[in-house]
Amino acid sequence: MRTYAIGDIHGQLDLLKAAHDQIAADQAANGQGPIVHIGDLVDRGPDSPGVIDYLMAGHARGEDWVTLLGNHDRMFAGFLRDLRWHDPRLRVDASYLHPRIGGAVTLSNYGVKNPADRPLAPVHAEAVAAVPRAHRDFIESLPTSFARGEVFFAHAGIRPGVALDFQAEDDLCWIRDGFLEDRRDHGPLIVHGHTHLVRVTHYGNRVNLDSGAAYGGPLSAVVIEGREVFLLTDQGRDVLPITPDAPIR
Repeated sequence: MRTYAIGDIHGQLDLLKAAHDQIAADQAANGQGPIVHIGDLVDRGPDSPGVIDYLMAGHARGEDWVTLLGNHDRMFAGFLRDLRWHDPRLRVDASYLHPRIGGAVTLSNYGVKNPADRPLAPVHAEAVAAVPRAHRDFIESLPTSFARGEVFFAHAGIRPGVALDFQAEDDLCWIRDGFLEDRRDHGPLIVHGHTHLVRVTHYGNRVNLDSGAAYGGPLSAVVIEGREVFLLTDQGRDVLPITPDAPIR
């Protein structure tokens, strides 16, 4: 039961293509398997539109890809639907255009001028006109989780103690507290991103794939065989050791 997964992308198209190249090389040597993109396609990076185009094209070709909804993708879609919408898991004093979120960078990628320095209404109107309807439809169609074999994939993680079939979207897209520090066996291995680390880390009950591509770090790809995880490099596979006492954030 071979599955590939790629961490948080954040508009890094060149890194995404390089991760797919690493996967293609591993597939050529070891056989096929679906590729799961763990979410956060947009914000902070230089080419969110290109990332969405690339993923849409792969899905349209019938590639064996799964692309999950991240919290940044949810905020992007929500902003375009309604300029007054506020993600319920976002701080009340923040917004999609807050500098720490990176939404203004995404709107600039689409050609909206100075989105963080102008009145919200005209920025929103220009964003709705600039972002292709197909991009919005793609984001809004993304699933929040994917299960295969002994592995469960979600952007942020799960609410421990809640059956996987009953997980809330808010948690699948946003959870940190209550999940990251939980050392219990969740049944399947939970593979997620959302909380950036210096490197991909395997805690035994979960694997965090977010190695900080949004902040100048690498975009990491792994291959999972059963519950065994290998980090992909340009030289091939590296076994990802289980380090349950590694820092959680």
